[in-house]
Amino acid sequence: MTALKIFITCPRGLESVLVDELNALSLQYIHTVDGGVDCTGSWKQVYQINLHSRVASRVLVELVRGACPREDAAYQLALKVNWADWFDVNDLIKVNVTGKKTPFNRIDILGLKVKDAVCDVFREKTGKRPSVDKTFPDVRIHMFVEGTQARLMLDTSGEALFKRGYRDDTGEAPLRENLAAGLLLLAGYDGSQAFYDPMCGSGTIAIEAALIAKNQAPGLYRHYGFEKLKGFDKALWATIKQNALQAVTDVVSPLKASDVDRRVLKTALNNAHQAGVDDLIVFNVQDMAQATAPAAEGIVVSNPPYGIRLEDEHFLRGFYPQLGSVLKQQFSGWKVALITADRTLPTGVRLKPARKIPLFNGKLDCRLFVFDMVKGSNRGD
Repeated sequence: MTALKIFITCPRGLESVLVDELNALSLQYIHTVDGGVDCTGSWKQVYQINLHSRVASRVLVELVRGACPREDAAYQLALKVNWADWFDVNDLIKVNVTGKKTPFNRIDILGLKVKDAVCDVFREKTGKRPSVDKTFPDVRIHMFVEGTQARLMLDTSGEALFKRGYRDDTGEAPLRENLAAGLLLLAGYDGSQAFYDPMCGSGTIAIEAALIAKNQAPGLYRHYGFEKLKGFDKALWATIKQNALQAVTDVVSPLKASDVDRRVLKTALNNAHQAGVDDLIVFNVQDMAQATAPAAEGIVVSNPPYGIRLEDEHFLRGFYPQLGSVLKQQFSGWKVALITADRTLPTGVRLKPARKIPLFNGKLDCRLFVFDMVKGSNRGD
């Protein structure tokens, strides 16, 4: 069987984490690009990536690639695919186009050209054409254009993979689930260490930590785009899911999360319940200034407030020194990882980071600052 050409997208900055996941699943010819990874593999591995990847956003299978110097070239390229081999004419479709350094003023026109070609292919074969649904499509077709080269791909994920299905209310300034998981993995969290988020908001980082600690596949309780495609192997998928269920383990180390805002903490509790981990995380209404470590060693991963989020520089001038003081006094022996768009955070908390990792929270250019809290050696002043 010919190997599939697969492109997996992820938040920018998490490509190395995604590569580690793909190596663990034995994907071949892995090549990183900005915001994703190219590789080759089988349909079994496509199912596994969707189910097991904690940081992927979408898993796309390439159908065709070619030159696209003009708008009508998108139509001609899409005509090369026998779309009826992949899905039924009664399935609702959506075409999404993204590009980089293209010659087109309006890249969305290419999506209309692809849609027209798909409809014409079906009309020639069946006498009917598929309908478009931009909100709840059965099948998503993705076109990526770089310069004058284009790739047409089928989205096997359906809804983006960060939508685990447990978060109802986003609270204030939420992190997407796959970015939260990526922060944990970049910080070195593997589920065996004690964990604490003293500014947990709607609880996403703590919930993702609990899923890692349980060794639970993040996509175990959701549906996928590949389930709608022709050739979907229902028996193989059932086996993969059953293996994932059997891999779930008991949690051995404490997980703690707190926030000063009672309202968002209630949301965090609800989200944890939806994720099936509310019995694993100890939630407290607590100001960060009163935070204490739940164990002698462990990892703090948190998304503290910063100027873009709160627009209150006066608050931050007092907050950062207080945060630094709590970390030095209460979390000696711990590793601390903080994501922020504020480059002045290390200076503000008076700690020297061991690592500075560039990341993007959506379009927001951030850094993950990682501090090793060894008593007496972290002071930046």
